[in-house]
Amino acid sequence: MAVQGEAEGDRVEQVEGRDGTPVGRRAVLGMVGLGAIGVVIGAKVQSGVARALRPLTLNDRTGLASLLPGSGTFRIYSVTGSLPSRSTSQWKLRLDGLVDTPLDLNYQQLRALAPTHLTKDFQCVTGWRVSKVAWTGVKLADLLDKAGVRAGATHLRLYSFDGAYTESLTLAQARRDDVLVAYEMLGKPVTHEHGGPVRLYVAPMYGYKSLKWLERIEVVNTLVPGYWEDLGYDVDAFIGQSNGRSDTPVS
Repeated sequence: MAVQGEAEGDRVEQVEGRDGTPVGRRAVLGMVGLGAIGVVIGAKVQSGVARALRPLTLNDRTGLASLLPGSGTFRIYSVTGSLPSRSTSQWKLRLDGLVDTPLDLNYQQLRALAPTHLTKDFQCVTGWRVSKVAWTGVKLADLLDKAGVRAGATHLRLYSFDGAYTESLTLAQARRDDVLVAYEMLGKPVTHEHGGPVRLYVAPMYGYKSLKWLERIEVVNTLVPGYWEDLGYDVDAFIGQSNGRSDTPVS
């Protein structure tokens, strides 16, 4: 992060965000101060602060939202500046590309498949972590087996119905037992704020790989970097082994 000085007397420092956007030092201190209120007074106030700042965190390309202490709770991000919403009756998943049998599944059809239950942490690349999150969904590997992956396929490209967010996984990563197409988290259906009605959960990787608002899985024969990788984040985002971070891996 670069700091630039301005004219003496009323000196204002600017912090350069992840995308090079200059942000005033007063904004930084204000955000840190609001976060501190939540730490001192408690989680209820912290939740209110998070709601008040949601217009900023929804489209935060500066990285400043990561300065807010999270009190072990999720923070809501969107790459489009809004929260897309689709009902369970409207939602559909398409699995296509290099497969023998393309799949089109509605919400009820997905839930009718054999479920997998996991209780694992969620680690964001900006530093916050939520411990022992309950997840329920279908193993991504099971969907790939159902479709039949063709010889020569190497990667997946994943698409969000927000129209902008994409991600990638290798086939080996996608076939892990701790990678889910999830329709429940925190003991209830995935809300639209958390990426519902269906999202990806990639346990061993930083949160940006767990694509929200999932609508399409494309099997391909080459790596196509996702939205965040195009902004400089690591493609193979294993926790504690990427992005210059040393966080404890999820076990």
